Amino acid sequence: MRRGVTKLTTVVAVLLLAAPLAAEAQQGEKKLVRIGYLGNAAGPSAVWDSFVSELRKRGWNEGQNVVFERRFSEGQAERFPELAQELVRLRMDVIVTAFTPAVHAGKQATSTIPIVMAGAGDPTGLIASLGRPGGNVTGVTALTLELGPKLLELFKELTPKGARVAYVLQGTLVHRERLWQEMEMGARALGVKLIPVIVQGPEDFTRGLEAMLKERPDGVVVHGGPLVLRHMADLIAFMAKHKLPAVYDNSVFVRRGGLIGYGASFPDMFLRAATYVDKILKGAKPADLPVEQPTKFELVINLKAAKALNLTIPPSLLVRADQVIE
Repeated sequence: MRRGVTKLTTVVAVLLLAAPLAAEAQQGEKKLVRIGYLGNAAGPSAVWDSFVSELRKRGWNEGQNVVFERRFSEGQAERFPELAQELVRLRMDVIVTAFTPAVHAGKQATSTIPIVMAGAGDPTGLIASLGRPGGNVTGVTALTLELGPKLLELFKELTPKGARVAYVLQGTLVHRERLWQEMEMGARALGVKLIPVIVQGPEDFTRGLEAMLKERPDGVVVHGGPLVLRHMADLIAFMAKHKLPAVYDNSVFVRRGGLIGYGASFPDMFLRAATYVDKILKGAKPADLPVEQPTKFELVINLKAAKALNLTIPPSLLVRADQVIE
């Protein structure tokens, strides 16, 4: 009888010891939140570093209480829906992305997982209003629609006699028509003729750009959608080869050899996106978090590219530049 009692006592003791350990393990699992990122291309990224650094400041550390799942379209916007669905299947706590097509893909894939925009160009159809998004999408917009006419103004300041401007635009963007309409209005106001260069896929770059030359543009304005960013090096090389001054909507083009870029600071927008993620993980609902607009814009000028084009940058532009690359 004593042996039976001893065995029973041992079993009870083991169960009592295992219970708190199991509870602690479950608590540990709950603390490990899953953040998905839907991006354009893998590789070193200042914007991603900015995002992770800000999360770390707020107590979210990879491997300790956060795990990241990152998926990249590699410039193929049509892959965003598939990648978004994959992140949903992996049960992310939050999904972060910067591109308008990617945000649309995320919203179509889930109506419950919070989606944080880190600089989406056009929130139309994604939120009810800036002040009260009302759904599972919130974050920061990039003001891309309003930016186009400003790029035209920069072009006119850069080349006052320029009257014909080619506009490189990714044709698969969901907000393509609105981008074009804004640019047309800006062109009319400046007395500039706009030449469309609509690229649908990789094969369009050579064909579309070569066809553009027949229109004899005085310069080019480039909208950096996922596909265009993927072919950034080819685009910059083409402009240099044909001595065409180009204005880009993202300073990353200029840091890779382009002439001039102006747009919202993506590192800053990703930093602010991290503050949204922090609030959501601490219990806030995306529907109640107002969407912010960018407050930090960058004007970056590459003097080496200007010299290769035999172009003198007006002092009025140089004095306003946030960075001049020599």
